[in-house]
Amino acid sequence: MPIEIDQIDLHILRELQSGETLSQRELAERIGLSQNACWRRIRQLEKRGIITGRNTRIDRTKLGKNLVVFTMLRARRHSKAWLEELRAHVTSIPDIVDFYRIGGNYDYMIKIVTEDTASFDRVYQQLIDRIEFDNVTSYFAMEAILENRPLAL
Repeated sequence: MPIEIDQIDLHILRELQSGETLSQRELAERIGLSQNACWRRIRQLEKRGIITGRNTRIDRTKLGKNLVVFTMLRARRHSKAWLEELRAHVTSIPDIVDFYRIGGNYDYMIKIVTEDTASFDRVYQQLIDRIEFDNVTSYFAMEAILENRPLAL
């Protein structure tokens, strides 16, 4: 169930998602609050679990991370213990940046961001080394048309 927030909190969230680096003073000015009031609202949004962290957006290609691969996994087994083992294994592989349980023809989807096909193959070998899957299918992104888009608020 969504948490109710007011228009001022929505404005704060929009500004924080903008990707701009703002000082506390600049943010407060944009929102139309004092620095203390703005800071208290941010702390409250964090306490309520709406703000779960703060990230810096990085141009992955400038760091040589030129390949994005979406890998679809079909489980051979379905149990809580197997899922916990999969979760621990997937989160131990640094090039896997997103991991979802999904509905449809596959059970899980992972997003891999890496340098090239050789480095993808290393990730793939790591992935299948400890966990047995019924099917693994990968889709290579040709172009990022829209990536890391802020939530519409």
